[in-house]
Amino acid sequence: MVHIIGHRGGRNLWPENSLSGFRKLAQMPVEGVEFDIHLTRSGEMLVIHDPTLERTTDARGPVTDLGPGKHREINLKDSDGEAIPTLEEVLAVFQNTPFELHIELKTHADGTPYEGLAAKAFAAVERLGLTERSILTSFHPEVLADIRKAAPGIRTLSSFDSKSAERLGLASGLSLMKQCSDIIAVEKSLLQAQWDEITKLVPLDRLGAWVPNETSDLEYWLAKPIRQITTDRPDLALQARR
Repeated sequence: MVHIIGHRGGRNLWPENSLSGFRKLAQMPVEGVEFDIHLTRSGEMLVIHDPTLERTTDARGPVTDLGPGKHREINLKDSDGEAIPTLEEVLAVFQNTPFELHIELKTHADGTPYEGLAAKAFAAVERLGLTERSILTSFHPEVLADIRKAAPGIRTLSSFDSKSAERLGLASGLSLMKQCSDIIAVEKSLLQAQWDEITKLVPLDRLGAWVPNETSDLEYWLAKPIRQITTDRPDLALQARR
């Protein structure tokens, strides 16, 4: 069975990367959740996708500049006054579920890795006994290398898209990612266009597709013998998988 992973908590159903969305997703019979973390200068790990605040909150500026506890003064857009959650708060939502936790380690806006983020994220999941169900993910080989050093026992996932292929080369990039990760999730249009070449390089049980959201697209990818899909519409994915 192809695993269904809720992308940013199922962002087309609920506010992106919100505690309310994560709690609702936790009630669904899907296999996992995906979300993103940034590191502030004060050492807080915040669950938010962008390196800046303006797209998903009522504030502006770099996430990394937030002082201790300042995220609690910022509201997520389209929410009932929800604050940006911390990694620990999101882990607690899923602690007593069987969910896989796909935690993407983001970078500074210029692509520079956050120093110490891999070790801090690993410590948080280990503290809650979630190491076996957690998968640390990134687009960047250097971040994945940091994860391997800081948390050699945890599973890793490489995200790969057309920009990755341009930067690293398709075959050489996938070969590199395969060395430093257990799972490779490929953007769906690239995976469809290069299916034969990609599946020669990456075993199907280590391959995922992101982000199919339309019913026809979901049916197409759920019929493929791959490990997982990551979607903003876990509700439609469940209907398509019946």
